[in-house]
Amino acid sequence: MRRCDYASTPSDIESDRMMIRIDDGKGHKDRYTLLGKRTLKVLREYWKKYRPAKWLFEGREPGKRYSSRTAEEVFEQAVKRAGIKKPVTFHTLRHSFATHLLESGVDIRYIQNLLGHSSIKTTELYTQVTTQKIERIKSPIDL
Repeated sequence: MRRCDYASTPSDIESDRMMIRIDDGKGHKDRYTLLGKRTLKVLREYWKKYRPAKWLFEGREPGKRYSSRTAEEVFEQAVKRAGIKKPVTFHTLRHSFATHLLESGVDIRYIQNLLGHSSIKTTELYTQVTTQKIERIKSPIDL
């Protein structure tokens, strides 16, 4: 998800399908992305505690969504609490998401769809191949 994609409403969480609907994402495109079981559990706990009126993540005023800057600040605090020393951004999460999916054997066209990319070339930039994967490939000569 992009930073701007966190402006979801509770109805965008489709727990029966384990999907999150992203309305009017970048390029004014609607799409779906994956919802993990742990994420769903945390979102349910969050919803029970805060009971947001309109937006899933509301600002200080009920009915007003988090600003992009507030979302960044919350993210930066979480990175610090987790003890992560490397520079990490929302966009780093997108890269990691795509890379993990690719390494798990997910077809790049599905990854393209989940990320909301029009061009496969854009998706290819996100899918960083790790050295570990390359080292496990057997030479066709040895097969």
